[in-house]
This record gives sequence, structure tokens and C-alpha cells, in this order.
Amino acid sequence: MQITVPKNVRTIIETLEKNGFEAYAVGGCVRDSISGTVPNDWDITTNALPLQVKSLFRRTIDIGIEHGTVKVMMGRDGYEITTYRIDGDYEDNRHPNGVTFTSDLLEDLRRRDFTINAMAYSDRSGLVDPYHGREDLAAGIIRAVGDPGERFSEDALRILRALRFSARFGFEIEDATKEAIRQLAPTLSNISAERIREELEKLVLSDNPDRLRWAYELGVTAVIFPEWDKMMECEQESPHHFTDVGDHTIEVIKYIIDNYSDIPKENARILRIAALLHDIAKPVKKFRGTDGADHFTGHPEEGEKMSEIFLKRLKYDNNTTDRVKKLVRYHDDCPEPTYGATRRFLVNLGRDNLDDLIRLKYADLYAHTKYRWDEKMHTLKTFEEMSRKIIDDKDPLTVKELAVNGNDLMKEGASSGPALGQALGRLMDLVLDDPAMNDKEKLLGYYRGDGS
Repeated sequence: MQITVPKNVRTIIETLEKNGFEAYAVGGCVRDSISGTVPNDWDITTNALPLQVKSLFRRTIDIGIEHGTVKVMMGRDGYEITTYRIDGDYEDNRHPNGVTFTSDLLEDLRRRDFTINAMAYSDRSGLVDPYHGREDLAAGIIRAVGDPGERFSEDALRILRALRFSARFGFEIEDATKEAIRQLAPTLSNISAERIREELEKLVLSDNPDRLRWAYELGVTAVIFPEWDKMMECEQESPHHFTDVGDHTIEVIKYIIDNYSDIPKENARILRIAALLHDIAKPVKKFRGTDGADHFTGHPEEGEKMSEIFLKRLKYDNNTTDRVKKLVRYHDDCPEPTYGATRRFLVNLGRDNLDDLIRLKYADLYAHTKYRWDEKMHTLKTFEEMSRKIIDDKDPLTVKELAVNGNDLMKEGASSGPALGQALGRLMDLVLDDPAMNDKEKLLGYYRGDGS
């Protein structure tokens, strides 16, 4: 089988081969090339020792030389070259206590996670595929290399990687691999929050968010996202819903995938995370009303708090946390259909969050039943139209956008301190009701008591 290898990768491999060593492209780049996807990066494996690799290339960086990895720079691009190795014992379900270099490519491939990632290629030797990864790739199967229990015991993060690869490619997980995940899911407690965040987010950003259901069924989310288990187990006996909270959430994410594929990447990321968490508080707010239906009063407010706890637990940055919290808090709210009320709503939401909130609201609505559908759609469209006009008209929404500032009021005799802030707040309130009042003379006249 022939794979098209980039020029720089081919140069590195040929340089190593000309100096008496073996060298292969390995792992994900081979997998993606076979499946017709352009690889994001190219990793190279060789029987040359790190110092031997360094001696053959002019510019190298020691990024993990104790584990056999050297980065070779070709222009501005870097390529990781790792010596064939055998990992030592894993004592923490994540890191080997050491590595041993080997001259045998097959020993190196034997330590890798899944068959589809345990393939190597060079133009000289062709495809090296001892674990039939190409067959599993064609069949759409995630299968651990060798004994899946051993692979997951070595590195529990591979449990999440199995689900993430399944979600990315739409693949099934082979039965023995799936059973090993179920048995060893508790070992995920040894994995860092940052690693869990990375894998979970990639799953949510994939085209198959329903793998979250598998994560629940296999006991994975019980360890890394226990709130999700409660969502999956929270039935919604209501004319508004046709499924439990977890499956409703998956439907919301699917709507986003199907309808908002063209939005900026960062907006898509924030929107998917917010969709994942938008009903996180429903299980704790659920009660059965006198009408015999389930109700979830207050779940957006409580969801904002629970989302913050979740996002901080996984060590998300402050910007992501703040944006997601806003969307969770306001996903179920619409102001009274007046411009004043809508402006005040946008003050709390933040104008930069409007587009994502509207997208989330539509996704949420389409994951409901058709009960009172026309009424709900009319309310949402009215909110969208009024909000868009406010933004397009550049109506002031913050004190900084007022035509006067604190210095202007102090020139009129205002004292500094809390009273000054209160005075600006009253002027802001005036302008929220009537943006035409955002004129310096009008505001100062109102402040002097000449207006009302």
C-alpha cells in the first residue's frame, strides 16, 4: 500500500535510512492517511537512539529525550522522532516507571493503545500492520492492542480515548475492549482533570455526541462526570419533553451539529459545552406538580452554579467558564417583549453572548415536543428580532457607553464614591428605556433635575 508522505517527513526518514537506521511514520498519521483524512501532524519512530538522531540533523529540540523523543525542526515545522521503546511497569494507571529502548519495531507497536493506531509506514518497507489495524479501520472498530485489560491498566486515559475515537470516526467498540472499559472505569480517578477535560471535550465536539450515552452505560461518567449520570436517569414526565434529560441534551447537541456547522470554531466549542450543561440542574430541581407533570423551576439559576463547579473541577479557563455560565443561566429565559426589557436582558447576558444564546435556544426548542410550539417559536423569534435591532442600532448597554461620565457629573457637583455610581446607574436606566436620551446635554439636564 502506498501512502503519500510529506516532503519533510520523507526527508527525515530517508536521512535515517541512509545512515543505517530504520524509520517509519507511525500512529495517527498512518491511520488518517489510510482513511483518506489529511493528518494534523506526522510522528516518526526509529531504532536510532536519541543522541544518534540529534547527530544527523542540524536543528533539534529535546522535548522528552529521557523517553526517547527528539523534535527535529525543518524550517518552521517540527517533527517528533521517538526511538523504538518498551514501557516499564505502570504504577499509577498513567505513566510507566521507565522505558527501555529496543531495536524491534514490533515491540514498539505492541505497547500502543488501539490497532488502528499501531501501524507504521515507510516507502521502503510499505505498511507494517501486525495487529490488523487496517482491517479494523475498514470495519469501523476500536480494538485494543493485545489484552485490553492490560492496555487500560497501563494507562486509564486510553478508556476515554477509546470513546473519543469512537465518537470521532463513528466506530463501534469491540466487545472485549468495551468490557475492559466497564471493569477499569474506576481507575480514571487517577487521571488529571486537564487530561479528562481534553478527551471529554473532543467527544462533545465530535459528530457523534451520543457516545456520551455509552460513557454512562460503561460507568465512565460515574467517575469523571457524575452529574451526567443523574441527567441520564432523570425522566421528564411533561408534555414539553419526550425523553430523559440526558438524551434531550444529546438531541440539543445534534441540532447544533446539523445547523451551525459554519460558525467560528471558538463559538462552536462554547456552544457545545453550554449545550452539554444547559440542563445540568434539572435532576436537583425536579418536582412533581399538582398537574401530575414534572417541573424544574429554577434550574437555569442553579445550573449556572453547577456549571461553574463542573468547569472549575476540570480546570477550564475563566473566559470559557464565564461564557458557558451565561448561556446556561439564560437558555430558558426570554424577557417581556419590550425594547426596554430586552435591553436589560442583554445587559445581564452581554451582547457578545447573544448569537450563541439564540443558537442554543433554537437547539433546545427543537429538542422539545410540539406542545405549544407556535407560541414558543413566536416568543423566541420576537426576542431574536428585538435583540438584533438593539445590537444593529448600537443602543448603549453599559455605563461606559453613556454620553456622560463621572467627571461630567462631578463638574455638576456630584461627589465621588458610591453616590456617583448610583447617579450613573440612574442615567443608564433612563437610556435603557429610551436610547435617544443618550445625549450629553439631555443627560446632564436630567441630572440637574431639568428632565424627568
